[in-house]
Amino acid sequence: MTRVDQIALIGPGGAGKSTVAALVADRLGIPCVDLDRRFVERVGDISEYIDRFGYGAYARENVETYRLLLEGETGPRVAALSSGFMTYPNDTHREYPCLRRDLEQSQTTFVLIPSLNRDCCIAETVRRQMERPFARSRRREEAVIRDRFAFYVGLPVRKIETLRPLPVVVDEIVMSIPR
Repeated sequence: MTRVDQIALIGPGGAGKSTVAALVADRLGIPCVDLDRRFVERVGDISEYIDRFGYGAYARENVETYRLLLEGETGPRVAALSSGFMTYPNDTHREYPCLRRDLEQSQTTFVLIPSLNRDCCIAETVRRQMERPFARSRRREEAVIRDRFAFYVGLPVRKIETLRPLPVVVDEIVMSIPR
């Protein structure tokens, strides 16, 4: 295994970040951290938090949750970040610009996205999100991925298409880790 501190998986909701993170972590024999779960453990239900305090407050607390993870835990890990994590405004949190830059510059940050074909990605993301109990309306889910697709594809990190068998996705990530 390589001497990597963190493998970070970013991308839209429904891209498979949590599922793939667990499989990659298992393959490498390292811990898996799901930032959404950490947020829930630290602050409470995400939907309720957003309803009560707004999306800006959620984004700030989500960045703080990630910062605390980096500050408090050492050793290698696979981290599945929240779907909007890379899309927050720079003034969301005082350390956010640096954290985001570090993620963008890391050789072990991967964008997981169903497909690099925009229309296929939108259709699959909406389909996956509609299967979740906390899904927004179909129209809202489609608007979110339409808005974020170019952003995710434009990030300067390796893109991994997840509309393929999971073992193929996991192999691609594991084989992409610098040794």
